[in-house]
Amino acid sequence: MLLCIALSACATKLAPPVQESQPQPPKDDNTTAELLTSENFLLNSLLAQKEDWQGVPYRYGGLSTKGVDCSGFVYITFLSQLNMKVPRTTAELLKEGEPVARNQLAVGDLVFFRLARGNRHVGIYLGDEAFLHASVSNGVMQSSLGNPYWRKRYWQARRLVGR
Repeated sequence: MLLCIALSACATKLAPPVQESQPQPPKDDNTTAELLTSENFLLNSLLAQKEDWQGVPYRYGGLSTKGVDCSGFVYITFLSQLNMKVPRTTAELLKEGEPVARNQLAVGDLVFFRLARGNRHVGIYLGDEAFLHASVSNGVMQSSLGNPYWRKRYWQARRLVGR
């Protein structure tokens, strides 16, 4: 019994005091400040892409400023802004990352829609109900998930960028 008491006393030995003049790094890599910085970087990158590509016409199979389709725009955006290679097609993008509930969307998540005749559409979530995509009718643009057209066709979301 005395041996157990003696051993437990050793286990609770206090560490030497930390000098106040030297701040210690956070123990958790996922601090709120880091998440906010990461999300701000991601949003700024997406907004830069929007500025560069807004109005580029829709072209099925396209991957340039002469024309781009929705999955091509996602592919180019992730590659050029985040140095991240993602699949080129909507079907393959649907298999990537983790599913995200509609009420848990974060900047950079992919949002998917079911359109007429079995077509699928993909965009990149910007926050505050906004997403960036290559629209068949208007080319690269920002739209709202709250718009009746998109709200009715919303299907699912996936997260490719780690949080």
